[in-house]
Amino acid sequence: MIAALAFYFFAAILIASAVMVVSSRNPVHSVLFLILAFFNAAALFLIAGAEFLAMILVIVYVGAVAVLFLFVVMMLDIDFARLREGFQRYAPVGAVVGAILFLELLLVLGSWTFADQSAELRLSPNPGGDVTNAMAIGRILYTDYVYLFQASGLILLVAMIGAIVLTHRKSTASRRQNIGAQVSRSGSVLLEKVPSGAGIGTLGIRRPPVAEVEKPAVTHDAGHGGHH
Repeated sequence: MIAALAFYFFAAILIASAVMVVSSRNPVHSVLFLILAFFNAAALFLIAGAEFLAMILVIVYVGAVAVLFLFVVMMLDIDFARLREGFQRYAPVGAVVGAILFLELLLVLGSWTFADQSAELRLSPNPGGDVTNAMAIGRILYTDYVYLFQASGLILLVAMIGAIVLTHRKSTASRRQNIGAQVSRSGSVLLEKVPSGAGIGTLGIRRPPVAEVEKPAVTHDAGHGGHH
């Protein structure tokens, strides 16, 4: 009973969050509702007994993808008025695409049936002992499929390096210090060995003579300088 109530509670919040993701006008709010939807989906996985999928959903999607989306949306200078300008013009095309996707979902749900061995697989015993789902998946992943796991890691590494190389741009406006040219001083500074005790005269360096300031001539008034 408690598990059923928890399932309906988290499912209702998940559906409401998904609706708010596509209907919110602010992209930042959409990303926040997306994070809320991921947390509720992880709770549903925990109720279903798939704790490995719940951990992956929280660690990978909430901890990396959703946070990346949030930082990108917040750092971009988005002109919301310009984005809404072509809404009426592209609304018919969007409605047609949405109707096609809705019909495809109806066809998939209409032709979907349970497998013959689904009940037996559902009631199949656990690996045994205190082995959890995450431990069982880890044993299979790192034993039978370890090479495929390493190959997927290398593919992600190459994709990350390619993204960095494609987005890296060298700035020509910034000025950098060339330490090698600064230390070598080739052709700019003449270095000479000065003997001990030698002055500037020995090296042929003469100071320019200081020009003497001419003193004003003293004149005596003839009418006041004589004796009567």
